[in-house]
Amino acid sequence: MPMTSKTDRHIALADKYGAHNYHPLPVVVARARGPFVWDVEGKRYFDFLSAYSALNQGHNHPKIVAAAKKQLGLVALTSRAFHNERLGPFLELLCKATGMERALPMNSGAEAVETAIKAMRLWGYRSKNVPAGKAEIIVCSENFHGRTTTIVGFSSDRSSSEGFGPATPGFKTIPYGNAAALEKAIGPNTVGFLFEPIQGEAGVIIPPEGWLTAVRAICSEKRVLMCADEIQTGLGRTGKLFACEHEDVKPDLYILGKALSGGLYPVSAVCAGDEVLGLFTPGTHGSTFGGSPLAAAVGLAALKAILDERLPQKSAKTGAYLKSQLETLEHPNLKDVRGRGLMLALEFKTRVRPLVESLMRLGLLAKDTHENTIRFAPPLNLTEAQAKEAFALIKKAVVDFPS
Repeated sequence: MPMTSKTDRHIALADKYGAHNYHPLPVVVARARGPFVWDVEGKRYFDFLSAYSALNQGHNHPKIVAAAKKQLGLVALTSRAFHNERLGPFLELLCKATGMERALPMNSGAEAVETAIKAMRLWGYRSKNVPAGKAEIIVCSENFHGRTTTIVGFSSDRSSSEGFGPATPGFKTIPYGNAAALEKAIGPNTVGFLFEPIQGEAGVIIPPEGWLTAVRAICSEKRVLMCADEIQTGLGRTGKLFACEHEDVKPDLYILGKALSGGLYPVSAVCAGDEVLGLFTPGTHGSTFGGSPLAAAVGLAALKAILDERLPQKSAKTGAYLKSQLETLEHPNLKDVRGRGLMLALEFKTRVRPLVESLMRLGLLAKDTHENTIRFAPPLNLTEAQAKEAFALIKKAVVDFPS
């Protein structure tokens, strides 16, 4: 009987006992540091996915790890039935960073989106006097906001929504990046507009210049809450602390997650003004683990790392360099190179899974989306020298990619 590798054994075990709801690359990661991961065979790879932008600070950032270890030796969980000494400082820095008055911490990004939906509806009923049960939220086609039954109900991706109905009512879909469609769709019961400043899962789709500015003006005029899902785009990924800042726009709500923990622990939050989050009262919303001492300690250290190390500025500089290099690539099936900061993508006219697998063999991990697009989202502290080394691998893979 032939011997199998460590990689084969680990994959076989996961395939046997796990639900097959992912199609991962055949690599088994064993350890990580900064922009690199190592598999169980000892091979090193560039991580150009960063757990879908959860690792903006890099793997195992020493200050975030130290904060987590320190807190684990004290108290990890109290529930929100009691106060804890870590939550206040975390919320204070989060509000200062976002320019908002209040923050409501949760765990996963999807939970934060659900929280924002509840907050917008509550505001609609209490402040806008929308009739009970009639609140409507406008969303965009090709959106990705999470995997709950409510969220997938307004997804236009059939692989996300098919088989999970009936869809939750109260949502209206418009084309992404179309300000006129937004204005036309708003009715008397519209309470919010939920959107991504750049659509990540859709393939790093950047809206037309001026769209965010127009959205802000329309929402203000029509008295509709502008809710920016910056779970992937926020916290420095696009070269600004928040992607909305590229047009100097401030939404009414920010939804944050992923890099809010530096990849160590699920931490998310909704940040907004008192007129929105101040409407929640005891018993109307909650989470056992949201805002726990461990979550708050990790979140505070993760946010400090982004601000203290000027990661948005580093993302802007290294991202501009890497994008300029990607734009030199030539391939008959290469359709587009796009991105902002270190949120980049190559779109081809053909399936790119073989190209992704080729990159893996060369020592760079990335992921395909919508079959014909590869996203590149390395940690934001990637150096220019490392970017140069990684681009050499990308170039070789593209050159060897059959046309």
